[in-house]
Amino acid sequence: MERPLNEMNADSQYSRDLDKNEANYTPLSPITYIERAASVYPDHPALIYGARQQTWAQTYARSCRFASALQKHGLQQDETVALMLPNVPAMYEAHFAIPMAGGVINGLNIRLDADAIAFQLKHGNAKVLLTDREFSDTIKAAVSQLENKPLVIDVDDPEFSGGDFIGDYEYEDFLNQGDVEFRWQLPQDEWQAIALGYTSGTTGDPKGVVTHHRGAYLNAVSNVLGWDMGAHPVYLWTLPLFHCNGWCFPWTIAALNGTNVCLRAVRADDIFNAIKQHKVTHLCGAPIVMNLMANADEELKAGVDHQVNIMTAASAPPPAVLEAMQKLNFKVTHAYGLTEVYGPAVVCAWHREWDELSLAEQAGMKARQGVRYPMLEELVVMDPETMKPVPRDGETIGEIMFRGNIVMKGYLKNPRASEEAFAGGYFHSGDLAVCHEDGYIQIMDRSKDIIISGGENISSIEVEGTLYRHPAVLEAAVAGMPDEKWGETPCAFVTLRDDAGEVNEQEIIDFCRANMAHFKAPRKVVFGPLPKTSTGKIQKFVLRENARQL
Repeated sequence: MERPLNEMNADSQYSRDLDKNEANYTPLSPITYIERAASVYPDHPALIYGARQQTWAQTYARSCRFASALQKHGLQQDETVALMLPNVPAMYEAHFAIPMAGGVINGLNIRLDADAIAFQLKHGNAKVLLTDREFSDTIKAAVSQLENKPLVIDVDDPEFSGGDFIGDYEYEDFLNQGDVEFRWQLPQDEWQAIALGYTSGTTGDPKGVVTHHRGAYLNAVSNVLGWDMGAHPVYLWTLPLFHCNGWCFPWTIAALNGTNVCLRAVRADDIFNAIKQHKVTHLCGAPIVMNLMANADEELKAGVDHQVNIMTAASAPPPAVLEAMQKLNFKVTHAYGLTEVYGPAVVCAWHREWDELSLAEQAGMKARQGVRYPMLEELVVMDPETMKPVPRDGETIGEIMFRGNIVMKGYLKNPRASEEAFAGGYFHSGDLAVCHEDGYIQIMDRSKDIIISGGENISSIEVEGTLYRHPAVLEAAVAGMPDEKWGETPCAFVTLRDDAGEVNEQEIIDFCRANMAHFKAPRKVVFGPLPKTSTGKIQKFVLRENARQL
């Protein structure tokens, strides 16, 4: 792809007296989508949650009041508002209110432990924190570690009973302090930060990915084009909104004047009941969500009389799951992306002639990650040493790299990591892939041994660090083990010390669960010597193969 043209010639006839002004230029920001939805379709349902429904006019008004209240409580431009929430209406409203107030959205992974949450709150310098009562113990423990404590707002969800109120305000009371006539301003610069999201951290602490208004605006539109979505979709929130800001779909659904159906928890009965009751047209999630649906009770699956579109990322959907989805009249689209590119930035764009292939052949096509999103300027598999594209032979392995407007600003407070990520003028994904003859890419491995479990990234190095803390462990390595439910889970390979005594598998697993987030703990432990190279380096590729055979 050619480089951008040089700066405009100030003496050109197309430059003289033809400047940007208020009439012909506004910064791009996805918060404009909700204002238009409320203006054009004020009475169209925007949010459904249990028995609760609210229109676009109501959702816009609530977002404005939320933004106003944030400013009244002193939130300044580029200050962080953290969210420890499931997929409830407040989480959706926050994706408009926070940037309206000039703040930065920080969605926290609700599966993390207090130490990890505390790190992110401190690193992002959160000024405000919204939390659900379900996570009150975790948040209390996390906030207790902070010197500068944020303003804490409790979101009281009638769908959940239990947990403590730990905040300075309750969400509805906080909103009532805001002005419904609040007049928000577009960012002065579309490069202004809109969100902060944390990677899983392959070594050391996780990195804070900073994204901007322009990229969020464009990727929201990319979702529309890449998935061929029509007007007024009914979107079911099975994808966690804390994941890359729900892959930009909060803004996409507003742009399409659609309806958001919120789910507090992902359960087969809730999913199918919502699909049938509300005529859901679209939903997203990791393959675990499809597996959950495919293996649901037949009574639950009965009665879906319309096509449902599913976008899935992470590992490729297994053929058996694809077949089950097809029988249910669910159309599956495979996508790929990272936090650093706003979520999905690559899609397995489907060709009609592929419909004539056998199901197994179709599954092979869907297993490929695909081609670039419409608003991504460049996607390429390159040799990271030479920075030359690999041949389109489906065999030569290189690194997936991105360039364009839907690439992050960089890593917060980590210039070295940002510089490394952008070396040579491309964002380096760290994922290894091949490029097929038709230009479709396919991931072959992950350069940092990330394990993707139920859509969550788990660092093998982090798990290994916990294993090494056990007094009986001499050596440890972790690889991904296939799992029917989660896609893959961590498998630990452990060499015990000579004086370890009697140590069993469950003891090791329990130790890990006590010292890290439960979903990161290994599900299986294999004892014995570890395979090594002549220089003493553990051969991870051997362990990955061993784990596949378990």
